[in-house]
Amino acid sequence: MINSGENDNILDGCAQCSAKVTNQVTRRSFAGALLGICSSSMGAFLGLSMVRYVIYPVYAKDSGIQWSHVGDSNEFARAEGPVSKTITFATRDGWREVVSTQSVYVSRGSDGQLQVLSAICPHMGCSVGWQASQGKFVCPCHGGQFGPDGRHLAGPPPRGLDVLPTQVKDGKLLVQFQYFRSNVPTQQTLS
Repeated sequence: MINSGENDNILDGCAQCSAKVTNQVTRRSFAGALLGICSSSMGAFLGLSMVRYVIYPVYAKDSGIQWSHVGDSNEFARAEGPVSKTITFATRDGWREVVSTQSVYVSRGSDGQLQVLSAICPHMGCSVGWQASQGKFVCPCHGGQFGPDGRHLAGPPPRGLDVLPTQVKDGKLLVQFQYFRSNVPTQQTLS
């Protein structure tokens, strides 16, 4: 029969032995851990590359400048007021290309040159209309008023109508349509 004192010494000895065994690192366990870390790293690297490849079109910016045909420049030479035109332009959204139409007004600026104005009110984004009888643009939503050259006359809009970039090429008036931030005093391009 074993004394309880001897039994405690045997258990203490086993606990010390098992602690030594668990703290010991063998070549096999080190190689297994190293192989696991390398495999995980390669899998993460390849997985990240594949995810970036798949979602790239969502974050890609369209770098090409899209010019839309407005009309022949001679068509606007004898116009007495702003002329409403509908343009078509394409935007790239991820994997798809969206073709949109938008109204613009072709008018003469204060310098007498042709300019293209966005028909979107800079206050809250409503569509403005040319009122020939009043000689001004009027926004139906909140009563903003603009002169024939797009300058702000009255109402809550913080700025005049947005002037879009234009060019005349081979006798044709082209415009680059852009969206601008609403209700701010300066023109800030959104897209």
